[in-house]
Amino acid sequence: MSELAPDTADGNAKAYSVSELAFALKRTLEDQYGFVRLRAELSKVTFHSNGHVYLTLKDERAAIDGVVWKGSVRNLSVRPEQGLEVVVTGKITTYPAGSRYQIVIDSMEAAGVGALLAQLERLKGRLQAEGLFDPARKQPLPESPAVIGVITSPTGAVIRDILHRIRDRWPCRVIVWPVVVQGDAAAGQVRAAIEGFNALGAGSALPRPDVLIVARGGGSVEDLWAFNDEALARTVAASQIPLISAVGHETDTTLIDFVSDRRAPTPTAAAEMATPILSELRAAVADLSARLHRSGGRLVEDRRTKVSSLERSLARVPDLVELAGQRFNLAKSRMGAALERNVAAHRTELVRVGSRLTPALLQRPRQAQAERLAGVGARLAAGLERNVSAHRSDLGRIAARLSPSLLQRPQQVQADSLARLTARLAPAVQRKLERLSERLDGLAKLHASVNPDAPLARGFARVTRADGSLVRQGAGLGAGEAVSLVFADTTRQAVIDGAADPAAQPKPAPAARPARPAKPPASTSNQGDLF
Repeated sequence: MSELAPDTADGNAKAYSVSELAFALKRTLEDQYGFVRLRAELSKVTFHSNGHVYLTLKDERAAIDGVVWKGSVRNLSVRPEQGLEVVVTGKITTYPAGSRYQIVIDSMEAAGVGALLAQLERLKGRLQAEGLFDPARKQPLPESPAVIGVITSPTGAVIRDILHRIRDRWPCRVIVWPVVVQGDAAAGQVRAAIEGFNALGAGSALPRPDVLIVARGGGSVEDLWAFNDEALARTVAASQIPLISAVGHETDTTLIDFVSDRRAPTPTAAAEMATPILSELRAAVADLSARLHRSGGRLVEDRRTKVSSLERSLARVPDLVELAGQRFNLAKSRMGAALERNVAAHRTELVRVGSRLTPALLQRPRQAQAERLAGVGARLAAGLERNVSAHRSDLGRIAARLSPSLLQRPQQVQADSLARLTARLAPAVQRKLERLSERLDGLAKLHASVNPDAPLARGFARVTRADGSLVRQGAGLGAGEAVSLVFADTTRQAVIDGAADPAAQPKPAPAARPARPAKPPASTSNQGDLF
């Protein structure tokens, strides 16, 4: 029974298609590794034009490809960079078209403070090289601002310290833009607040602030990391309103401290920098500011809760189109090179076909020989006429001076000479015409031998494919392929039936014929040639 078991199992085993096996493996991996957390180093980071990010996660012994879909890129806490050590979470899946497995990344964070500081130093160097830290580009603060914009958390001691210090020093309007100051959404909200303040104009419901304060209390490097965002730093540098950075305590330093117009060691010091000294502030300003940031905070929190609830109920669109998008990107990257190779191949074939011998090339020497022969004949007849006329004139002139007896002897000599020339002229012209005729016949035979349609009159047919290319060997034709049969009188269509006979081998090329012996040189005789 054990000897028959393998045969029985093989006979009853289901034959999977490649697609079925690939998608079965995909489902198995996604079920078993639906949530994975990896610590690795980033390499081969590529930001695609469609918004996706392709990268490779590696350590000292292995590597795995990864992809961040467009909808998840803005939720990453750090920007993917070459050589950055990160901790990512996501799911393992496969790319069936290439039989590769990969991780779809949902979140990414730096692996430790050391990696964060190394990334920060690289970013600082790049921004400094662009001139964003240059003191010459910083704006002076207004001496007596009428409106102050504060960007900070609506809860906590920071906003209370700022408002208390402004209330004690200067009676002006304070506009608080409530934001979160820690976490993944902090940088985006602070950036939106700065852009929102700069967008205010004469027709806006709120007045445009004369100075902005971005404030936050102290904390660890991870707590303050949102203020090291590159996009936020560029927004601070591009602000048309003077901006004071008051993030952390005096010993804390963030990226926006370098690009802001002024840096304050504490949020309270920022309020003192923005306002001149004044003993009293209007109580209504503090009350309205407190009510504004409380109501705004509640509104933002309610809206955030509703958005989070709706987001959890919706299906993830990137998961539905990820495979199609990845196949499209792969085909798009290969299309340009394939088109260039196709054009180069057709250009080479065109040059090869154009260089072949054409009937016009054979007719040109034949026509030239015929024209040359006609010219020689015309010149010969004219020359003979002129020669006879000249001798006749000389003969008449001499005859007038000489007696008939003296004229008879030279006249007889001239007549004999003329008779000999006449007798030699006819054979010479005949031989020349025969040689030229033989050469003309040879060229005509050569033209007939290279004519591709000549074998068709003898019962042969020329086989071409549907694209017009010539079929030289039958083994290259597949069953069911359409071909054209060109006969001497018409062209018929046909379809190849059956497979090529493997026993039919092409006949060996006939052996080269031995070279003909050279013709003996023409005998030289004493007979003259008029040509």
